Amino acid sequence: MPDLKPILESLIFVSDTPLSLDRMCVLLEEYDRLDIRSALMELTADYRQRGGAIYLAEVAGGYQFRTLPEYADYLKRLTRTKAPRFSQSALETLAIVAYRQPITRAEVEYLRGVDCGGVLKTCLEKRLIRILGKKDIPGKPLIYGTTKEFLELFSLKDLASLPTLKEIQDLGDHSFDDGQQELPLEMEERGEGPDEEPSDR
Repeated sequence: MPDLKPILESLIFVSDTPLSLDRMCVLLEEYDRLDIRSALMELTADYRQRGGAIYLAEVAGGYQFRTLPEYADYLKRLTRTKAPRFSQSALETLAIVAYRQPITRAEVEYLRGVDCGGVLKTCLEKRLIRILGKKDIPGKPLIYGTTKEFLELFSLKDLASLPTLKEIQDLGDHSFDDGQQELPLEMEERGEGPDEEPSDR
C-alpha cells in the first residue's frame, strides 16, 4: 500500500477543520489505527524538524496545519482579515465558562458580578460556547459549555490544555487585543473544572 504520511498530509491540508484520528481511520479503513497514529507522529516530527513556517498542530481534537505566529503580519497582507478582538467582558465570560462548565447564566453572573446575557448571546452566535442542556434544579436554567471552535480559536488540543491560574499570571502583560485587553486573573486553579471535554455540537 502507498506510504501513509503523504496521504495523511494531503487529507489534513485540504480539510477546512481539524481532522480527528477517528475521522482519518474512517477515511482510511484499509489502514490500521496504530499505523495511522504512528504516521501522524512522524509527520508532526517531520514538520517540527524542518524548521519552516508551517507546523502540524493537534488542536480541537484533531490535526491541522498552522503557520507560526511571527508570520501573522505578512499573512494579513494576503488575507486582509483582522485577528479576532474580544472585550474584557467577553474574555472574562469565556474564561469562566471554559473553566467552570457546565455552568448556568446565573452562575456566570455571580462570578462576574454583572449581567452577562448579551455577552453569552454573542459568544453563542460566534459558536464559541453552546447550550449543553438544562440544569436539574427549579426553573431548569440552561447550562453552557465551550465548543470545538473555541478550542480551535485558542489553539487548544482539549480542555485539559487550558492554562492554570499560575500560567495565566506568568503571562504578565500579554494581551489578546492589541495590548488593551488581558485575560482575567480571578479564576481558581484548574482542577475544579470539567472532567471531560464536551462533545461537538
